Amino acid sequence: MTMIGKFLLHATGLVTLFVALSPAQDSTYTGWKKSLIIDVTTTQTAYSDSWTGGEAGAVNWVGNLNGAAERHLSPWFHLRSTLKLSFGQTITQSPDKDNKSKSWSKPKKSTDLIDFENVGRFTAKKFIDPYVAFRFESQFLDASFEPKNRFLTPIKLTESAGIIRRFYERDNDLITSRLGLAIRQMLKNVIIDSVALITEDSTLADGGLESVTDVSYRFNERLQYTGKLTLFKAFFFSGKDEVKGTKFEDDWRAVDINWENIVAASISRVVTVNFYTQLLYDKQVSKRGRFKETLAIGFVFKMF
Repeated sequence: MTMIGKFLLHATGLVTLFVALSPAQDSTYTGWKKSLIIDVTTTQTAYSDSWTGGEAGAVNWVGNLNGAAERHLSPWFHLRSTLKLSFGQTITQSPDKDNKSKSWSKPKKSTDLIDFENVGRFTAKKFIDPYVAFRFESQFLDASFEPKNRFLTPIKLTESAGIIRRFYERDNDLITSRLGLAIRQMLKNVIIDSVALITEDSTLADGGLESVTDVSYRFNERLQYTGKLTLFKAFFFSGKDEVKGTKFEDDWRAVDINWENIVAASISRVVTVNFYTQLLYDKQVSKRGRFKETLAIGFVFKMF
């Protein structure tokens, strides 16, 4: 982690701790506004050995947790924390080469996400407010190398500070946009010997300009939209010397895009339909955009 990154991280923690310990001056600033939604979706199909048309069974399950908590810790400081957790697996049934029996595969990961973000806004009660933010992004399981499962890798830490504007706010509905300078650290556990299964930790860092727009809007009691658009333009990259002189030399300069959309429709109090899309573009990973879409029907539990 760079010195600037450490400073921003420590400053965010100290400010949050200081404000949290400060007595509120008005009853308006007591109590947390909270929401927590947990949903589990699953589908299952199976075929006996007597089916000979090439049919294949499958079991799919996905669990999601979406939580948010916000509070005016003082008249001049507001803290909002959001947490998104997702994990899912797929098991498939396929016939053997003689088409006489069908066996089930090992579970394979289909969805995996850890995203924890904290945004502290200094409420100057002007058109725009200053802010500091910290975001932790990772996954539960890295199964890219089957002989050795690795956990909580890679990890992306983002510390940022700048200006923020709330365009709309009513109950739990919110539209905000912020622009600031950000430092990112990418921590990854890399396999350096695939035979001996030896790994080592690798850390890269970059910094630049970040734009984040959050939308949470409930159209009615049964239909809700949640969206997040993150743009990042790097000004420096700690690993630029390693790619200097290659065709990938300037890939780190391209704008990174992460656009997430969730449309949730409540069929009943416990049954919901979720439609999730994500568009990712990181030229260092792929020169093409990566798109993900999930449509699921399952049970939902609203804790708050």
